[in-house]
Amino acid sequence: MINASFNTIREQGFRVLVEGLGTVGAINFLRQFESGSGDYTAEREKLHGDVTIDDIAARIQKRQERVKPTL
Repeated sequence: MINASFNTIREQGFRVLVEGLGTVGAINFLRQFESGSGDYTAEREKLHGDVTIDDIAARIQKRQERVKPTL
């Protein structure tokens, strides 16, 4: 195993993950380590701007009042 290529190690590792976690579990495990792309902070600022937690709370309260069930 010391002289195994990276591809061999990757294939064997994935096989072990699938055997232990199942296909979906193995994929979900690997997704935890994706680095993604872009600048989340800049994108969030561009989308949400100056929205405060109080603004969000007020929106939630208004929505709850609109959909309040009548008994």
